Amino acid sequence: MPIVTADIEFRLSGGASNTSPAASLGGAMSTVGGGLIADAVANNLWDDVSGAESTSGDTEYRAFYVQNQHDTLTLQSALFWIASDTTSADTDFEIALATEAVGSAIVQTIANENTAPSSVTFSNVAVSKATGLSIGNIAGNSFKGLWIKRVVSPGAAAASDTGTVRVEGDTAA
Repeated sequence: MPIVTADIEFRLSGGASNTSPAASLGGAMSTVGGGLIADAVANNLWDDVSGAESTSGDTEYRAFYVQNQHDTLTLQSALFWIASDTTSADTDFEIALATEAVGSAIVQTIANENTAPSSVTFSNVAVSKATGLSIGNIAGNSFKGLWIKRVVSPGAAAASDTGTVRVEGDTAA
């Protein structure tokens, strides 16, 4: 049976038992199943922007994983992109691939949500499958670390803000 959408799951970082998006700052992949980042709705990773953050501006980072849960098939030529950017004109998402190889290592841990991960290059042009970031192949029961950055512009207006990221690839069967 080919890989289906249900075989591709987003998981938080921050340790095996982490269930808090605020603690998803790198480290081991959470073993707690999907739904924490349901349908890769990036807003599920963030708290609401405070008045102080909207006044001065704010940049925050989150690390998470995409896992191919299929037992045998490889997700081939996987791509990561921003399916829908933030709905507010005063915020923006940027995405990046973790520097660690597919399935080989845990994502670097950052000191706090305002600390950028080292040696990671963020993109705000990966806004379609055609311009998505190339992950490569993710073997069955393997994973890849991903980063997302939320930038709140100084003087941001209050808004109910959402956005979505996506991973998609091909399968041989």
